[in-house]
Amino acid sequence: MGCASLESRTKLERPFNFPKSDIMAGVEMFPEEYGYVVFVLVAYCFLNFWMGFQVGSARKKYKVPYPTLYAIESENKDAKLFNCVQRGHQNSLEMMPVFFLLMVLGGIRHPCVCAALGSLFLVTRYFYFTGYATGDPKNRLNIGKYGFLALLGLIGCTISFGISLLRG
Repeated sequence: MGCASLESRTKLERPFNFPKSDIMAGVEMFPEEYGYVVFVLVAYCFLNFWMGFQVGSARKKYKVPYPTLYAIESENKDAKLFNCVQRGHQNSLEMMPVFFLLMVLGGIRHPCVCAALGSLFLVTRYFYFTGYATGDPKNRLNIGKYGFLALLGLIGCTISFGISLLRG
């Protein structure tokens, strides 16, 4: 396909050049409160960045060079402290896809409930990480354990959304 044929295309055939009315129709399919869901997801991204910076600081403090993922206790006296910081972040990364999927889907039908549950999950993730980062893995569960209740609620919202799709 040469340049002449690209130039002869109409506006509607060009990728990502949708008429404004089509874009607004796509946005209108979401409930008005869905913006709360979006803000909670963005807040989780910021929390994740912050946790990543904490891991970077722990690398310097405990002398664990890249690309080492976990320190070895026989080689580093502070290995457990670093590994707890690293593991707290790693676990949050492992939970992120599940959390995002449940928020995005469940939030279509229940945006306010999902935003509230997502906020609870966000707060508990912070305490999960900071508790883990103390070097005692048991501390991650002091407040962090309540994040699973938030996830169960998000699962319920997503199931409700699925049922509503099947019922039409």
